[in-house]
Amino acid sequence: MEKILIIDDDRVYAETLKMSLSGSFANVCYKLNGSDGLDYVRAENPDLVITDLKMPGMDGIEVLRQIKEIDNSIAVLVITAFDDSNSIIKAMQLGAYDYFDKSFDLKRIKNFVKKSIENKRRYDQMVIKLSEGTEDVKLKHYMFGETPAMKEIFKKIGKVSATKVNVLIQGESGTGKELVAGLIHNHGITINDPFVAVNCSALSESLLESELFGHVQGAFTGAIRNKKGKFELAGKGTIFLDEISEFTPKLQAKLLRVIQEKEFERVGGEAIIKMEARIIAATNKNLQELVQNGKFREDLYYRLNIFNISIPPLRDRKEDIPKLIIHFLKKINFELHKNVNTVPYDVVELLKEHNWIGNVRELENTIMNAVLLAENNVLQKEYFNFLKIESEVKSTIKLKTLAEVEKNHIEYVLKQLKWNKTKASKVLGITKTTLYNKISLYNLSQENDKKLVENK
Repeated sequence: MEKILIIDDDRVYAETLKMSLSGSFANVCYKLNGSDGLDYVRAENPDLVITDLKMPGMDGIEVLRQIKEIDNSIAVLVITAFDDSNSIIKAMQLGAYDYFDKSFDLKRIKNFVKKSIENKRRYDQMVIKLSEGTEDVKLKHYMFGETPAMKEIFKKIGKVSATKVNVLIQGESGTGKELVAGLIHNHGITINDPFVAVNCSALSESLLESELFGHVQGAFTGAIRNKKGKFELAGKGTIFLDEISEFTPKLQAKLLRVIQEKEFERVGGEAIIKMEARIIAATNKNLQELVQNGKFREDLYYRLNIFNISIPPLRDRKEDIPKLIIHFLKKINFELHKNVNTVPYDVVELLKEHNWIGNVRELENTIMNAVLLAENNVLQKEYFNFLKIESEVKSTIKLKTLAEVEKNHIEYVLKQLKWNKTKASKVLGITKTTLYNKISLYNLSQENDKKLVENK
């Protein structure tokens, strides 16, 4: 039986509101000041509190603050007869479920109350509640995994971090290759030295060459001063080469020489610079196939692949999703100054059912989007509507291969975002380069969509 408390110094309004709500809800009462209202909250633990904003003595902001200290799960609606935008903003920041104007008709107010009560019922069926601590979210490199495959990865990290041998990390986009590289760096002999990451797919050959090896003044148009490259900046630490498969033949040859000779020169320079860093390379492609097809040097492949770590896709370790949700909520709350700390069973199950083409990165981006939409401290299922639609489609359409699942998901996201590839790559949790490759692979085009519509 739901309990609703109204706190308002206007007795006539409080009684009118009570009479309006009493026919729909079990127990409605009112108090004429904040102090009496808080005493009732402590004694009766109501499901919902409706408090006036402007009251003598203790105002609605302070009432809201103290209610949240008593029990953060209590939904609080703030009502006001004044156009006080600053107070409304403050109320929402403190965790108010919503606010409404006293001039609203009673039917509209009932809808507000009904929605908040329904959310309270959901709250009582939660599977995940976050602790208050945020110590882990402050770590630069943090990774979760309790499945056997992930435990093996952590064992490998422990072994290789004590050495400076080259490491090759393989895994789909968004699986956390840079996180693994960071863990290797931060748990071993390089912890006090620099960790330098380079996205090899983001730059042209000439720019990447300059980025890696540096250049001297006058080496090319625009080289107005000497510049240190990433190998030099890494010192005795770690250089992480992400998407190593994008290296051109020229850069492959140059990297091989660096590994063999442990030295290099800046672009346009003659001075020999010693290379002391550990190399960790990563790729989302099958380098062995690229070697067989003549697209990647075999000798370089074996130089990089001294120690290999393969990260499984998220769809192969869905048991880790609840813990990942907890971690990302803590991290996102910390970054966005939010307090979304509760997730219903049905939301967790929905997230576990999803295929996650973009892997862990896509999961994090999806949770961040839901946190931004959240009106209170609960992640509601409605914030994941696109996942729900896909789940319903999946129950009626039998997909034959993983490639078809991936194709349909990418095509769906592109259509929803009107083929904005920048936004689509962020939602999918993959780079724009990877997205363009997938579009080409699956022969997707906006023109094809238009023709389908025209033919209907």
